[in-house]
Amino acid sequence: MRQFQFGYRGRDQFLQELRKIRQWSKTKILSRMVFQVFTETPDRDEVEGILKLIEQELPEALVFGCSTNGHIINGNLSQRMIAVTCTVFEYPTSRVQIRQYDLNQENEAEVTSSILKVLEENPWVSAIELLVTIRGMSMTGFSDQLREARRDIAIFGGGAFNADMNEDTACVFSNVAGYSEHGVVFLLMGGSDIHVETTYITGWKPLGRELEITKVSGNVLYEIEKRPAYETYYRYLNIENDENFFGNTLEFPFIFDHNGIQLLRAPTASLDNGALMMTSDMYEGDRARIAYGDPETILREVADGVKKLSHFAPDVIKIYSCGARRMFWGQEVSRETAPFQLVAPTSGFFTSGEFLRTKGHLNQHNVTLVVGAIREGEAMDTGEPPELSEVGMEFSGQVSMVKRLATFIQAATNELEAANRKLEHAAISDGMTRLYNRMEIQRRITERVNESNQAAEKGESPLPVALVMMDVDDFKKVNDTYGHSEGDQVLIRLAEMLKRTIDRQAPGCLAGRWGGEEFMVLMAGCNVEQAENLAEIFRQEFNKIRFDLCGQQTMSLGVTELLPGEDADVCCRRVDDALYKAKKSGKNCVIRE
Repeated sequence: MRQFQFGYRGRDQFLQELRKIRQWSKTKILSRMVFQVFTETPDRDEVEGILKLIEQELPEALVFGCSTNGHIINGNLSQRMIAVTCTVFEYPTSRVQIRQYDLNQENEAEVTSSILKVLEENPWVSAIELLVTIRGMSMTGFSDQLREARRDIAIFGGGAFNADMNEDTACVFSNVAGYSEHGVVFLLMGGSDIHVETTYITGWKPLGRELEITKVSGNVLYEIEKRPAYETYYRYLNIENDENFFGNTLEFPFIFDHNGIQLLRAPTASLDNGALMMTSDMYEGDRARIAYGDPETILREVADGVKKLSHFAPDVIKIYSCGARRMFWGQEVSRETAPFQLVAPTSGFFTSGEFLRTKGHLNQHNVTLVVGAIREGEAMDTGEPPELSEVGMEFSGQVSMVKRLATFIQAATNELEAANRKLEHAAISDGMTRLYNRMEIQRRITERVNESNQAAEKGESPLPVALVMMDVDDFKKVNDTYGHSEGDQVLIRLAEMLKRTIDRQAPGCLAGRWGGEEFMVLMAGCNVEQAENLAEIFRQEFNKIRFDLCGQQTMSLGVTELLPGEDADVCCRRVDDALYKAKKSGKNCVIRE
């Protein structure tokens, strides 16, 4: 595999480059030639002119490309508005093909079905490079449906962009289907001698506490913790809801777990009602944090990526890096792309979203650098990985001020969250027994009873709900004879027995201290027979305990099951009545009401 890279400096210079490639190809054996064109301005006339010149000089070549926020040539940010790479596949077994489709929210299922059918009909395909216009549309459905592609197919690529980040206009194109402002182009690669390795680099780290997504519809994020989503950026970062919102938030995306990996999400716009437009769907109940970028952390991840790919020994490397990373680095953006050039010729562009298949899922990334490395034939021994000093990536050992501040904030946040968890636990727990307190166990009983009744009202089969209530027999005598310290031990060890028995016999059941020496067990999903059996086990297990001063003790238990239409208070009164009957029947027994 061979690659030519150059910036476009006008028609005459471009023709010279094409003719050099044509002359070179006449002396070589090759299977296919693929041009990739990146342009910072989605000018249709200019794009079509370039396509025409390539067709004129190299009619057998495949051509595809897109508009960008800047492009990468030989590992560095290109200074030209248009960049061109020509990749020559030399092995006779190597195969490539281009497929292009119009794409919008309404036809995404049709498009993905079409490309999946193509893959089914062409088992030689082992990798897909894609370019797609994504601004103003959610790509979640598109990505989810493409996960149905054979698991051995690598998929990577990027979203077309514009030199002006605030502009939605973008394009993709090919010499197969021409220019499109709403489309997707797939480059299919494969054959027995094509090998592909992919990876991705973030370097952005979570900052501050977790925030719960409380209202969302598709890719419109309405509320975070029941407040307008925009307020998160204003409250924590003082970012105004103005024309600069998109650019200001790119460096501070949300980070959250999805499909087994951490993803970053940056909003594309803030609406008048405080909602945020995201490039991909989020879901209610997700927990996210604001993230920040630290140069040292990023470069260390880059170093790991370079080392990984050097062992793979690719012939060419494709980089799809978010426009936010270009903004973050400014004039030093090549610091994170140039190191890959030491491994193999490196090209790519700055995107509005990055795509990479990981663990079978095609994920849409933001603020991420996605890398696709391609090789023909077996890997050649390249020796030791390049030294970081070769590209100015030495680390002084000093920790940056940003990282120190972020570490301090995160440590303080972790301590606060831990303290809040303790307070939350204390609010619902009984201080002595560590079981739920009366208020919490009663709340949970009411919640389960209401769920059961609501299911019945909808004509569904409700889950049964049973209660077990127990009381230590003659507990006042223990306190009066042996002291309250011994009485406390009786209650503590009774609670420990309940937790231990529930874990072993009935996981999912809940125990709480009802008051004094009375305890309640909620058994959702269990009928009265099951509850009676468990109550008998409780009774026997408690009888086995020997206390230091008061010896063996007994307890009485009442059992009942929720009746159709009954509310929680009535059900609790009936189990209390059952316990009363157990006391009146001689104690140390189980009575079912």
